[in-house]
Amino acid sequence: MGQWNETSLADFILEGLFNYSLTHTFFFSLTLVVFLVAVSGNSLTILLICADPRLHTPMYFLLSQLSLMDLMYVITTIPKMAANYLSGRKSISFVGCFTQHFLYLSVGTAECILLTLMSYDRYVAICHPLRYTVLMSRRVTLMMAAMSWLGASMNSLVHTMILMRFPFCGPRKISHFYCEFPAMLKLICADITVYEKTVYISTVLVLLIPILLVSASYAFILRSVIQMQSAGSKRNAFATCSSHLTVVSLFFGACIFSYMRPRSQRTPLQDKVGSVFYSVITPTLNPLIYTLRNKDVAKALKNVLGRDIITQ
Repeated sequence: MGQWNETSLADFILEGLFNYSLTHTFFFSLTLVVFLVAVSGNSLTILLICADPRLHTPMYFLLSQLSLMDLMYVITTIPKMAANYLSGRKSISFVGCFTQHFLYLSVGTAECILLTLMSYDRYVAICHPLRYTVLMSRRVTLMMAAMSWLGASMNSLVHTMILMRFPFCGPRKISHFYCEFPAMLKLICADITVYEKTVYISTVLVLLIPILLVSASYAFILRSVIQMQSAGSKRNAFATCSSHLTVVSLFFGACIFSYMRPRSQRTPLQDKVGSVFYSVITPTLNPLIYTLRNKDVAKALKNVLGRDIITQ
């Protein structure tokens, strides 16, 4: 892996998603619209939670962190892709590529951790409602957020630093629209068999352990709901969990498709489609799912819009 030299610091080439045909130009425009929806939706969710005192609860604080992660996800990947497409350039600097790699991997891992912790929040709310304020105090929720960000950042930093030390083959063309980890591994001019196996095992653990914990939380929740006597209580319990469960299914489903398939069954097109889903589509859908299916957020939105109308 040796010392860095001028060759090590050379630019990478991002293949991108689209060419300049009429069809691809349409899909590029559609991607920009989706990007704007994602930025607007997640920014609005964060602002609503900050502005409305009724949303200053552990569940909504964690939701604001999820929206912040989704916002960072799309900002990390789409603007560079759009800039390259519009300018006709496909290059990204060595520092820019690894900065992008660090950020997207940090945010993705943080979201994985946070969604797991949010399932614990729902478990406490439904299975131990009388102890909710104690078990989910402000200090606990702040620790949850810090754990998600710091743990993910450390994991991403380790992988980024290791990856930076490997030699890369020319022409350093990444078959992707951003500096994604698996796509960059294909450019390394060294034996990385052991490292690849280590990465695959760690990826399985990073995804498998949260999935098991989320499943355990919802197994306890389901048992508590079945024991409830009131039909209204059952409906409220399912309603409070449905948004989170939908988001979890979308996120982990896309991650499993992108990262847990054997290398022999992966194609660049499949990798791009999977990445578009969890880095663009999911961050766009998450605020819509929580806004449309959550009465408190929808009510806060109506109140804000109502105040604006009255002010005008």
